[in-house]
Amino acid sequence: MKEYSSFEEIDRDLKILKLQNQIDKEEIRLSIEHTKESLSPISLVGGLVGSILQKAFVLKAVSKIFGVKKVVTSR
Repeated sequence: MKEYSSFEEIDRDLKILKLQNQIDKEEIRLSIEHTKESLSPISLVGGLVGSILQKAFVLKAVSKIFGVKKVVTSR
C-alpha cells in the first residue's frame, strides 16, 4: 500500500486514476461501436461476397496452374 506524505500527492494520484477511468470507458465505447459496425448486415454481406470471390479466384488460379479440369459424368 502506498503511503502519502501530502494531500498534493493524493490529488495527483486521484487525477491520474480519473483519467485512466475515462480512457478505459472510451476504449470500451469504441470497441462496442466497432463490434456494431462489423455485425451490421452490410458488413456481413460484404464479407461473405468478398470471401466467395476470393475462393473463386483461388480455385480458378489453381486450376489454371495445375491444369485441373472439371469432370462431368452423365448417366
